[in-house]
Amino acid sequence: MKDVQSEKDVRNIPLKHVGIKDLRWPIELRDKERGSQPTVAKVMLAVDLPKDERGTHMSRFVEAMTGLGPVGLGEIEAILDKLKENLQAERAFIKMEFPYFIQKQAPVSGKAAPMDIDCVYTAEKGEEFKLRICAIIPIATLCPCSKEISGYGAHNQRAYAKLEIEANEMVWLEELAAMADASASTPLYGLLKRPDEKYVTEHAYDNPRFVEDAVREVVLRLEADKRITWYRAEVESMESIHNHNAFAVVEKGWN
Repeated sequence: MKDVQSEKDVRNIPLKHVGIKDLRWPIELRDKERGSQPTVAKVMLAVDLPKDERGTHMSRFVEAMTGLGPVGLGEIEAILDKLKENLQAERAFIKMEFPYFIQKQAPVSGKAAPMDIDCVYTAEKGEEFKLRICAIIPIATLCPCSKEISGYGAHNQRAYAKLEIEANEMVWLEELAAMADASASTPLYGLLKRPDEKYVTEHAYDNPRFVEDAVREVVLRLEADKRITWYRAEVESMESIHNHNAFAVVEKGWN
């Protein structure tokens, strides 16, 4: 059969990325506590395309995902190596978006339940392998100003800490979640009994933090981890008494 996509192209325009996206794929992730856990990822796969090639072989992107074992750094790099080899590319790219479940114990009752965080692995390989890990962790913030000016109570709300990192060793998603929890007014939990609710509410009240406070606390923990070579940290509060959200961002090396 005629291979049209392998025809020569005379427009002299190289393509940075060509591939497939929004591929839903069952994967198994390496889990710090339990060894591994299954999930479903939305995957984008791409390679560069030289200026004289008309198209690429789309089926080979899906083939690169087959037979994939528990996903860690080595497995992601192996996918990129396979893409480069099978598609004769100089550079390969992958993005995997997926929910990840962390088992959390309630602070008083000790009742355990899974809590999901949204995660993204983004990796690229030309001559060198580069991986960026992103985790979005739900937390809670309580406004210090509201507490200070109120006779009782203070406005509090769910917030999200978005931690995006590059590292020279494996950094577990559980570790990023722990950094976010420690930086919040209080962590969130999947299951709370009444004594737990009392503890969480009072803990937040005793530990008020603006988004500016929370993101700076995150950064102190990221800076202390010598495995992490770059980061971008953002905390966003879904404001409970305003018709807008509040956010604060720090990126390593921006200034």
